[in-house]
Amino acid sequence: MSQSSSFSRFVSIAGAVTALSITGYAIYFDYQRRNNLMFRKNLKKEHKKQMKAAKQQQEEDKQKKLKEVGDSLAKELATDPIPTAPAEREAAFATNVEMGERLASVPGKEMESACKFYKALSVYPSPADLLGIYQRSVPESIYELIVLMIAVYPPTNIASIINGIQPDSSSVSAAAAELEAMSQGIGIDE
Repeated sequence: MSQSSSFSRFVSIAGAVTALSITGYAIYFDYQRRNNLMFRKNLKKEHKKQMKAAKQQQEEDKQKKLKEVGDSLAKELATDPIPTAPAEREAAFATNVEMGERLASVPGKEMESACKFYKALSVYPSPADLLGIYQRSVPESIYELIVLMIAVYPPTNIASIINGIQPDSSSVSAAAAELEAMSQGIGIDE
């Protein structure tokens, strides 16, 4: 009985000493922060250094993601190129959309699904409209990959819109402006 009593007494004393130490350090830190100019400067310097490192890491992650997306797309296009004949394009559209939807429901197959949706987009006659449909129906992570693929390697039917050649439809040009803004300002936040 005395052993458990002394153990609980030891634990409570150790807890009290720890709490007192933490409180004392907090008071010391606050005092230094308020009254010591060099301490404040060092804190600011350290904060700037951490922010710069975080920004650099974020930029490296973005470049890594773009490279990964570009490599995956290049590999997909090398194994199964985009058809040029009109009849083949229609069949490729239907096949790629179906495969993209099937792959979208499988966890871990987001990149493959995005490649299929990208290929369907590149053969579709009105890509801006299809991109709007993707935005509403495709999971957000896959949609972001599709936009990154467009930014890395714009299909010819979208490249003309981005470069300023205006198609017939005003809705297509509005969607293209949105696409261009998204591809330039996309921040990969995951």
